[in-house]
Amino acid sequence: KAMCSDKLQTGLLVAGYFSYLLVGAAVFQALERTAEKQEKMAAAQMIKSFLQSFTQFTVAEMELFVKNLTEAIQNGVYPVGNGSQFEESNWDFSNSFFFAGTVVSTIGYGTLHPKTAGGQIFCVFFALFGIPLNIVFLHRVGKMLSLLCKKLSKFLYEKGMRKKKIKFLTLLFFLVTGILVFLCLPSVFFQKTEGWSYSEGIYFAFITLSTIGFGDYVVGKKSDRHYFSYYRVLVAIWILFGLAWIALLFNL
Repeated sequence: KAMCSDKLQTGLLVAGYFSYLLVGAAVFQALERTAEKQEKMAAAQMIKSFLQSFTQFTVAEMELFVKNLTEAIQNGVYPVGNGSQFEESNWDFSNSFFFAGTVVSTIGYGTLHPKTAGGQIFCVFFALFGIPLNIVFLHRVGKMLSLLCKKLSKFLYEKGMRKKKIKFLTLLFFLVTGILVFLCLPSVFFQKTEGWSYSEGIYFAFITLSTIGFGDYVVGKKSDRHYFSYYRVLVAIWILFGLAWIALLFNL
């Protein structure tokens, strides 16, 4: 009966956690997408005006153009190529879910952030409740993984192995398995999808799962590559379970 209750609590927590992220993603998308489109149109108009009269620009006007272009790029607007940039949004659902995941996990790459007043205020409250929820979620996932540790320890103990050796082998097993599942294999995936080298994939995976999150490498940002739908959603889920694995290692 207690086990059934525990499973129910876990199920409700997982459902509530992902519902929270989905709702957050939908709200961020609704608040930020229109403002982003206006920014893109302004950047395109700025480029058009520049091309029409760049030979007549003064030094001050050229410096202002470079400043405005730099700000547009920092805000995630890349005014290059054809009009397809207006169809693709940094705030589509996949990107919004990814952003919501990086907020509650406190990674915060800094490459995508809300710019509207509504989006910024919502982000404050979303993080205020989302970060504690994320901690509870990771604790519960870590607890479930700990049960696997206990089963492995029990199996080795029944084989006549000493307790100190069991502790060492259990830690080694979850360390090696986690490195393979959360660092090595994803890095191959990033290498193929992003065009990075394998070492860059390893670097990105570690910087992300350690929640350092410099923002120098971020998935799904290259305009010359085609990403499949919900690519960043899958990456967000990988991040969440990767963080749970790291939490388990600290517990061990």
